[in-house]
Amino acid sequence: MPQGSSRSSAPRIAIIGGGVIGLAIGWRLAATCRVEIFERERVGRGASWAAAGMLAAGLETEPGEERLLALTESSQRMWPDFAREVEAASGVGIGYRADGTIAVALNRDDAERLRFTYEFQRDLGIALDWLSGAQARAREPHLAGAVAGVFSASDHAVDNRLLVGALHAAFIRSGGVVHENAAAAVVVDGGRVRGVAVADRLYKADIVIVAAGAWSREIDGLPEAARPPVRPIKGQMLALAMNADAPLLRHVVWAPKAYLVPRRDGRLVIGATVEERGFDTQITAGGLLALLEGAWRAVPAIEELPVLESWAGLRPGCRDDAPVIGPSPVEGLILATGHHRNGILLAPITAAAVAELVLSGRLPEAIRPFGLERFAPAATARSVA
Repeated sequence: MPQGSSRSSAPRIAIIGGGVIGLAIGWRLAATCRVEIFERERVGRGASWAAAGMLAAGLETEPGEERLLALTESSQRMWPDFAREVEAASGVGIGYRADGTIAVALNRDDAERLRFTYEFQRDLGIALDWLSGAQARAREPHLAGAVAGVFSASDHAVDNRLLVGALHAAFIRSGGVVHENAAAAVVVDGGRVRGVAVADRLYKADIVIVAAGAWSREIDGLPEAARPPVRPIKGQMLALAMNADAPLLRHVVWAPKAYLVPRRDGRLVIGATVEERGFDTQITAGGLLALLEGAWRAVPAIEELPVLESWAGLRPGCRDDAPVIGPSPVEGLILATGHHRNGILLAPITAAAVAELVLSGRLPEAIRPFGLERFAPAATARSVA
């Protein structure tokens, strides 16, 4: 529906959570629905802001994630068109880079582990190239200690902070409404959602979508059967300043103890720790030391770079490291959360799937294995229709 058209008869959608998932869903729906996003703090300043922006369906796949691979690869294929659409809709560049990703080994033990992972991923059909140490250093001369590597041409990156700003702009341009500093509660009556409440005000909605990341389980008003089993997983990160005209790295680099993600503006993002600390977001000396040492062992030249920033974020994780997307046992309540380390990567397919569910009542086949019911097989999710 073009901006300015009558929306009086359009479905009313309330989205709880203004990160990349909530914004992408809202943008997809705002053309045909009346959409409001409710964010407990500032839009895009949670896990989406803290991320590194890697789109690594290939190199990130680990044993036990074989089922998730089909979803991440499908979303990865959507990313080039998604990036162009977001930039066109917002007028904001998002720093999408298709240079590829290199995983490196720095000693013999690293090389054996890398070879094992490489063969596992190749057996799944992931297109990868094995590199000698010399070949890895030819691609990235500052990888001084590399003894072997793996190159993935299809694993790309985006500047996640630019992305959330662009999605925010695209959503507003499409007629969407954002409420910041608005901790929303779900309002349910007779087994069906009626909207969301912020303080003492009720915002009526035909459909409520929970996309609140690590806080999704904590939302007031959610019936117990509809609470996704999402927990916060802390990650500390930092950024260094490279010379943008002569950067140390041009590819995303996965080292044994850290990853390094170059930005076009010269920032070098280094991450990330994995910590079970609840909702703690404190920066620790040990966390930063581990990141700096891991990055320095791969790229010693970082030693002279200025430190720009350090931060911590909370990934929304489920026990199987896969998202929860789809209807809940409450009529009209949809979940889109638990993306763990794949929130940026899975934004296109999540937004498309949830939009289809809202508009047609159908859930795409690729999304069906990732419903809430997998954690409670006896539960039956109702249709949102």
